[in-house]
Amino acid sequence: MATNPLVSIALCTYNGAKYLQPLLDSVLVQTYQNIEIIVVDDCSTDTTHDILAVYAKGHPNILIYKNEKNLGFVKNFERALNYCNGEIIALCDQDDIWRANKIELQVKALGDNVLIYHDSEFVSEDGITLNKKMSDLFSFYSGNQPEVFLLSNCVSGHSILVKREIIKYALPLNEGLYHDWWIAYVATNHGSIDYIPEGLVKYRQHEKSDTDLLWIKSDDKYRKMSSTELIARDIKWLTQCVNYAGNKNPGFVREFYELYINRIDSYTAFKLMRFMLKNISILFYIHKLSKAEKLRRVVRMAWGFKTKNLWYKYIKGNEKKIIKLDTLE
Repeated sequence: MATNPLVSIALCTYNGAKYLQPLLDSVLVQTYQNIEIIVVDDCSTDTTHDILAVYAKGHPNILIYKNEKNLGFVKNFERALNYCNGEIIALCDQDDIWRANKIELQVKALGDNVLIYHDSEFVSEDGITLNKKMSDLFSFYSGNQPEVFLLSNCVSGHSILVKREIIKYALPLNEGLYHDWWIAYVATNHGSIDYIPEGLVKYRQHEKSDTDLLWIKSDDKYRKMSSTELIARDIKWLTQCVNYAGNKNPGFVREFYELYINRIDSYTAFKLMRFMLKNISILFYIHKLSKAEKLRRVVRMAWGFKTKNLWYKYIKGNEKKIIKLDTLE
């Protein structure tokens, strides 16, 4: 890698006028100066594009692209990543605020790793600290075991600085899955990742955030998901992982996937429970839970969904919670 490599910052915007200027100001004062800012606007209807145009006039390293039709959050990021020219790529959200030395510290820390991420401070819509960090919610992972990402994720998109070749492996992105989670999974299949235990971004939480880790939204779609929808989402994620051609340990992922799938149409899943008990330190590494709670969650996996449906229907009398097996894809 070059001594002073070009870092491409992939910024996706959509109706972000309210927060965009503080973000751009914080990116433009980075102490690491060899950067280009690739902005892809996803058909904003507010003044986002006007703000971008003003900034671009004074900063030739800002390159703006505007979609002809709305692509959605994930596919818009895919397009931005494809425009990046740098040897290293950083992901950027439109409503955060970066520390001035974020990129400098990450480039220095990257070393032989393929991806480096960092802690972040949660702030309110007005930028006031919420006295909570990402590391309060998740155990950060450093290493090269992709299996830790099969059940959870600790790598937020805005914190990612990644070598260009990993992005090539990760594309195309699946619009039904979190792009940052997928990039972390792919990265650990091709090398090691590490993190900086400092909050290098003020991570704004508000009603229009794409993620709601603190559950502040009044209408959070994930809290309203049914058991069937949650299971279908998990299956979609595990299917993506098991079908990845670059899997470092394909046997592990395949066995876990098949045992999980078999649980759907069974009364018991003792093989799945035993597999998870054997690998509990890997599968539950990111979960910030006590040993007792991790064990309790694994033991619950012994019961298949047919048994759970009987419990919901006849013991709890709750037809709404019944898992409809024929609707899972």
